Amino acid sequence: MIEPLTSNTQAILLLTAPLIAGRGETSRDLLSLGEYNRLGRILREKQKQPADLIGPDAHGLIELCAQPFGRARLDGLLGRGFLLSQAVERWNARAIWVISRADLRYPKRLKAWLKEDAPPLLYGCGEAGLLEKGGLAVVGSRHVDDELITFTENVGRLAAKAHRTIISGGAKGIDRAAMHGALVEGGEVAGVMADSLEQAALARDNREPLMEGRLVLISPYDPAAGFNVGNAMQRNKVIYALADAGLVVTSDFEKGGTWTGAIEQLERLHFVPVFIRNGDNVGRGNAALIHHGGRPWPNPENAAELGQVLSAAMESVAEEPKQEALSFVLREGPTAYTTSGKTVEPSDIVGSAPKINSSLAEGLFKTVRDMLRRELVAGQTEAEIMSLLGVTKTQAKAWLARMLKEGAIEKVKKTKPAQYRAASAFGRLL
Repeated sequence: MIEPLTSNTQAILLLTAPLIAGRGETSRDLLSLGEYNRLGRILREKQKQPADLIGPDAHGLIELCAQPFGRARLDGLLGRGFLLSQAVERWNARAIWVISRADLRYPKRLKAWLKEDAPPLLYGCGEAGLLEKGGLAVVGSRHVDDELITFTENVGRLAAKAHRTIISGGAKGIDRAAMHGALVEGGEVAGVMADSLEQAALARDNREPLMEGRLVLISPYDPAAGFNVGNAMQRNKVIYALADAGLVVTSDFEKGGTWTGAIEQLERLHFVPVFIRNGDNVGRGNAALIHHGGRPWPNPENAAELGQVLSAAMESVAEEPKQEALSFVLREGPTAYTTSGKTVEPSDIVGSAPKINSSLAEGLFKTVRDMLRRELVAGQTEAEIMSLLGVTKTQAKAWLARMLKEGAIEKVKKTKPAQYRAASAFGRLL
């Protein structure tokens, strides 16, 4: 039985989701992830929740929240109640549930690792409790030969025998092979879909494991959404964040979602240990990922060995000093950052005598740059960016000046006050 939507989830759907019946609406009206996070900060400052935006006293609260977004825009989004009811009816008919970051059932691993990058909504079908179990994330290319399919299916079978959940992306090739191997062996699987959740939920091969509670399929995107390269790239974070360790079976060199997701984990995010299939004829991509810090896959031959590999990997991570990667922490007042268990305030970063070392400051800048590259799709003013980051004007100016110099962002010269947006060519320069 599908649980009814919470009031918070209803409000978040209205604000951020392209409701199925409303396909004709312009997606630019929906709040982006950055805009939704900004609205969330405003609500927290007023000790309110998203549900209060559709409650009996919503009118005054919407007025207080509307300044950054426009009153007409918020009214239009929150007034889509009829479209929402049609969408919910369609989802219920396909046994699709929806949870939001405001719900207690939202996976704790995603909140802990992704923080503000955690998807505001998760659409799913099947046993949501599987999302809390951890397991082995298996990823790889779509177009592979039969030998790699057999290898990957065997990994899935071993995981099932070791009572470890397989977490993968549901795409053809390596993803489906890992999931299939685990399911035929009676194991548990979590599939993180970048597209076509509706089709997967209704697929004949998925019906039995879904009903038995051995399979859960989730997506941060509309259940009817088609394939989108950006979505496929972004869901990699979710796959790794739900796992205890990752295995890259095969990757292209310096291109593709598998490469991008693995490099992101190895060099910046460090959510979990990442193993790379090793040995003869593994290809240039796999060899390069090992060079970047990936761990050679020891090819366990039975369930006990696989369990030992994963347990040892998890223990080694727990013993290692924490990385100096920075992440935004939601709290009242100016945005703070955490690193190595310490909270760093913006005031510690600016001024004539900074209190943190240069490598930490560099890590912070890269985090901010990545965030703004995602959020500045449309131009925003310096004041809006300062508010988004929750830092002083001096710090915002310094970061913007450096990003302009690097070519990460560009100034929109036809607007006053000046606006900044992500530079389309930046990705090719790195």
